[in-house]
Amino acid sequence: MIHEELNAVKPRITLDDIEPPIWRRLVAPLNWRLDQLHLAIQAAFNWWNFHLHEFCIGGLRYGDPDVEDVAFEDSPRLFDEREVTLRDFGRDPSVKFVYTYDFGDTWEHTVAVEKVLPPDPGVAYPTCTGGKRRCPPEDCGGPYGYHNLLETLGDPANEEHESMLEWVGGSFDPEAFSVEGVNQRLAPPKRRRTRAVSQSI
Repeated sequence: MIHEELNAVKPRITLDDIEPPIWRRLVAPLNWRLDQLHLAIQAAFNWWNFHLHEFCIGGLRYGDPDVEDVAFEDSPRLFDEREVTLRDFGRDPSVKFVYTYDFGDTWEHTVAVEKVLPPDPGVAYPTCTGGKRRCPPEDCGGPYGYHNLLETLGDPANEEHESMLEWVGGSFDPEAFSVEGVNQRLAPPKRRRTRAVSQSI
């Protein structure tokens, strides 16, 4: 008999309030904790993990209790994300919840569980199986700021065009996406040569 904790879950994570959509489809162990999912989302979208984050599931907040909870002083209690696994939410394919990164820019991601899968010994979890479009640059001002950034980059006559182009590193293709690139970031250090995201994923 296959134990349920060995199963995998397939969530699609979509960055809210941006069109066309920016999304990633992952496969992760069903027994993963939310803090591990957090690091996988960071790697999948190429965020830098510089800011606070939290999950909102069923009206409850989950995050890192070791970080001072300054973002929502009057909000309900923050539960420890390390004490909750995807198994607690991932059996129902209709499950959706919100992952928020950076309470200044407020990047909200909808996490939709699409399927629970039997274990596949030929797959190294976590893995990315699909996605679209490049993630916005960090600290660009949230969805509204990102929209303005793209408008500025697309208009050479804009007086801020050159400075914004320099700020993004000389070029920025919002349509760029590579499954292989995501999986390189998701892989533990022993399976890749690029910089480690975290040894816990």
